[in-house]
Amino acid sequence: MSHVAYVNGAYRPHGQAVVHIEDRGFQFADGVYEVWSVMGGRLADFDGHMARLNRSLGELKIEIPMTASALGVVLRETVRRNRVRDGIVYLQVTRGTAPRDHGFPHDVAPSVIVTAKRIDVAKGERMAAKGAAGVTLPDIRWGRCDIKTVGLLPNVLAKQAARERGAYECLMYDEMGLVTEGASTNAWIVDEDGRLRTRDVQANILRGVTREAVLKLVAAEGIELDERPFSVEEAKRAREVFVTAASSFVMPLVSLDGVRIGDGAPGPIATRLRQVYLEQARRDAI
Repeated sequence: MSHVAYVNGAYRPHGQAVVHIEDRGFQFADGVYEVWSVMGGRLADFDGHMARLNRSLGELKIEIPMTASALGVVLRETVRRNRVRDGIVYLQVTRGTAPRDHGFPHDVAPSVIVTAKRIDVAKGERMAAKGAAGVTLPDIRWGRCDIKTVGLLPNVLAKQAARERGAYECLMYDEMGLVTEGASTNAWIVDEDGRLRTRDVQANILRGVTREAVLKLVAAEGIELDERPFSVEEAKRAREVFVTAASSFVMPLVSLDGVRIGDGAPGPIATRLRQVYLEQARRDAI
């Protein structure tokens, strides 16, 4: 089956889906993106991702290209044309195409690109059941990680470092040795005292939509939460470590830099949160 992408008002085969060489996303990483999980052909956490998209666009002063309902039609049609039942749909919005100049261009329409792909659900379930490996590296990203920008080179380097070391994810840490987030995830631990901890969004981290959904489930499950930072060393001594994202849901990490976490198996809190998150996300997907 050939893949189909939406580019600026038209659905095209991937081989014909192109943008201008002076698109500012290509020239300057002047754009933002969102990723929705597709469950049974429907979009999970639709409103949360849409709200974050609008916030990111607003922070960069990029015009919102269409209404949420119209964009929802495009996202679902791209999913349908690619016959994706379980996977992800990716949206990128850039400032548009204009002669290369650092300043913002005037009267330029944003570029809108949507792609969709399948994900091997069984593979993800096997990884979650076994637990994944993690590594750590210094966080070298810019100071506005709350914006979901397409400028992801530091994240790419961190993810590649994880792969070269046989790991699933890289947890990044700041100059004080405190974990900020993963290369493409938010980070959590169950500390030595049994408290669930994750860094608050006042820090330089992305306001994860899956993170927010899990926080609500934490409250509903009556799990004690301490929303404050933790160090790499605290993570290595923790009972559990896990990460959250739209593409991986709740994924336990059973080692960090080769150090075994807990008893080396996914812990009860991560396991439970993954279960209830997937149940709710599948039920509420639209």
